[in-house]
Amino acid sequence: MINMVAVNEIHADDLFKEFKESSITEFFRKNRAHLGYSGKLRSLTTVIHEIVTNSLDACEEAGILPEIYVRIEALGKEHYKIKCVDNGPGIPLKHISSVFGKMLAGTKFHRNVQLRGQQGIGVAGVTLFSQTTTGKPITVKTSTGKGKVNELDLMIDITKNTADILRNEEYSEYWRGTEIDAEFKGVRFTLSERGPFEYLRRTAIANPHVKITFIDPEGRKTVFDRSNQKVPTPPIPVKAHPKGLEVDELINMAKANKARKVSSFLGVAFSRMSNARIKEIQEHVSFDLNKNPRKLTWAECEEIINAIDKIKFLAPPSEGLMPIGEKQIREAVLNIVDPEFEATLTRPTKVHSGGVPFQIEVAIAFGGNAGRNIGEGTKFELMRFANKAPLLFDAGGCAITRSASSVDWKRYGIRDFENAPMTLFVNVISTHIPYTSAGKQSISEDQNLLKEIRFALMEVGRKFQIYYSRLRKAEERELKKQILRKYSAAFAAALAELANRDEEKIKKELYVIIEEKISGMDAEEENGEELDAIPQEEIMKTESE
Repeated sequence: MINMVAVNEIHADDLFKEFKESSITEFFRKNRAHLGYSGKLRSLTTVIHEIVTNSLDACEEAGILPEIYVRIEALGKEHYKIKCVDNGPGIPLKHISSVFGKMLAGTKFHRNVQLRGQQGIGVAGVTLFSQTTTGKPITVKTSTGKGKVNELDLMIDITKNTADILRNEEYSEYWRGTEIDAEFKGVRFTLSERGPFEYLRRTAIANPHVKITFIDPEGRKTVFDRSNQKVPTPPIPVKAHPKGLEVDELINMAKANKARKVSSFLGVAFSRMSNARIKEIQEHVSFDLNKNPRKLTWAECEEIINAIDKIKFLAPPSEGLMPIGEKQIREAVLNIVDPEFEATLTRPTKVHSGGVPFQIEVAIAFGGNAGRNIGEGTKFELMRFANKAPLLFDAGGCAITRSASSVDWKRYGIRDFENAPMTLFVNVISTHIPYTSAGKQSISEDQNLLKEIRFALMEVGRKFQIYYSRLRKAEERELKKQILRKYSAAFAAALAELANRDEEKIKKELYVIIEEKISGMDAEEENGEELDAIPQEEIMKTESE
């Protein structure tokens, strides 16, 4: 056998000379679009989004009514300075560098609880974006309310994924909260529907307990005042629900658990996992659930998953979720557009991938100021939210958009859906939102999410159908009444002549008879009108998708 070696062949050792490990910060520096910094307008809105959501989460967890001040100051062409101040609990000194200067560090990712932020990337991403566009540090001022204020200038050490503290001052002042000052270049401010103003407006809509003061680059001040004086009850961490669990998740949870038996592990690790359900699982698997969970094989975990699919479980607990509430949605969202028709709905708790609980809140507004005014007319408006945070970008690939588009709106009396004077409000709440990217502007098309959003929209669609049907029938009855009254005048004149009676008196009597007959028709139709169940063909379509 002849070993032929090409003249220009490179040995594997030479190929791997450049092999090295990169930090997560280095990755996001080169791929900042993954964090939402991909476009001048979007980048500025993303900065506001990350800072404001952090402030809201901190205030709510501390039981504080949030007050947030945001100012955007123009320093030059596509060059802005942003100041954001909140009245939250503040950040202890030892954690400031990790919060603002380290990717994948935070209080949220490891907890199964509903929060707007969940990855430990967002506000550190703001620091990274600021320094990569201006070369300057961000300034953080914070106090926990104990009479001491810490003020720091910091940047991120890209290679180490740690903070570089350039200045650290401590002084006495009785104030509590966090203030962030940072500069950004290559960004643009506009008053468009995807800009910072609209983001803050929608944040105020979905969070009626929040007060936001905003000053734009022109010096215009807008105050979005709170309409609710009560801090929402903070959600509590919950266990995963067994439904929707995947094999990989189960085997990793089993390895990390300290229980001595699989049965004990299941009872401790999952919600709604009673002794009766564990016994049912034992009947469906080929091995003893008394074995050590850390010795479970992939095949055995598959057996457990298949057994869970055959068993009925109670719906996941809702303690870990914090919906806006139908009353608050009606007050904060629908009153703003002053619609002719409105309806709100909160679906029961369900689970998506890995047993993660979620709920869907929807509202529909039709007529009045509903819809999107585009100058030459009004178009349909879809307001998307995830854990009460507005989603302004990447609508095309979002589960909410797809669900809204998949509903047969003609069935509910809306013939031209895209051009209807209608606003749909959809809020997905969950202990873990399956975003399509770290930019957190689009929800992935998980089948359980798609189905629940679709069902919720179909329910409010049926409510609109009843309203529209009544409106149409009322118009038809009014037309009948006008026609009958028109001919009754001539009939009264002829009858008065034949019966030798007063014409006006006969006419009034005929009007009373017409009114009674039409009113009787109203009562019969209302008594026979019921809210139909979701059509079977719609359910089949949803299941197949």
